[in-house]
Amino acid sequence: MQDTSIYQAFAKDKLGVVFSDASLLVTAFTHRSYVNEHRKTASEHNERLEFLGDAVLELIVTEYLYANFTEPEGTLTNWRSSLVRTESIGAAAHRFDFEPLLRLSRGEKRGTNRARAQILANCYEAVVGALYLDKGYEATKDFIAKSLLVTFEGILKAGSWMDPKSNLQELVQNQDGFTPVYKVLAEEGPDHDKIFTVGVYVNGVLQGKGTGPSKQIGQVGAAEAALKKYQT
Repeated sequence: MQDTSIYQAFAKDKLGVVFSDASLLVTAFTHRSYVNEHRKTASEHNERLEFLGDAVLELIVTEYLYANFTEPEGTLTNWRSSLVRTESIGAAAHRFDFEPLLRLSRGEKRGTNRARAQILANCYEAVVGALYLDKGYEATKDFIAKSLLVTFEGILKAGSWMDPKSNLQELVQNQDGFTPVYKVLAEEGPDHDKIFTVGVYVNGVLQGKGTGPSKQIGQVGAAEAALKKYQT
C-alpha cells in the first residue's frame, strides 16, 4: 500500500489543506503506465479524476473572468483558453513541485520533456478533481487562484492569450507594416509519419522556424520562434 504521508505533507504545504481521504490524492498522481506496471499494488489511475478536474477548472476560471472583466465573449473565451491550456497548467504543476510525486512507469520516467509536460498538466487537473471531491468548491477555487490565476496578469501583458500566429501578425503589422508569410522548408519521413519544417518570413526575411507533424503545427512553432525574436 502506498505511504500517504508524503502526499498529505504535500497537500498541507502546497494546497493548504489536509485530505480526509488521502488515497484520492495518491490516485491523482498515478499515471496509467504505473498501474499497468504495478497491477498487484495499484488499481486506479488518475484519468477519471482528470476528467472531473478539467470541468471544475474550466468553471472556476470562467467564473473568475466573468466576475472581473467586461470584455466580449470571444475575448473571454481566448483568455480562458490561455489559462487552461496544457502549457499553463503544466507550468503551474511544475511550480508547485508536482513532479517528484508522480507515479510513473520506468518507461514514462524516461520520456521526452513534451510528454512530461502533458503528464504534469493532466496531473494538475486530477489534483483539482481530487481536491474538489475531498474539500469542496471553495478550497479548490483557492488553490486554482494561487497556482494559476496569479499568472493571468503576465499573460495579458505578454499578449500570449492570443494564438501565436495571430499575435505575431498583429505585432508585425503594427511594428513593420507587413503580413507574415509561411513557407514549408522541408518535409521528412513517410507519408503516414511526416515531419514538416516551416519558416515564417517578414518582408522576405526569415524570422523563425518551426517543426511538427502537420504544416499547421509547424506554422505555430515558427510564429512562436519569431515572437521570441521580436520581443527580445
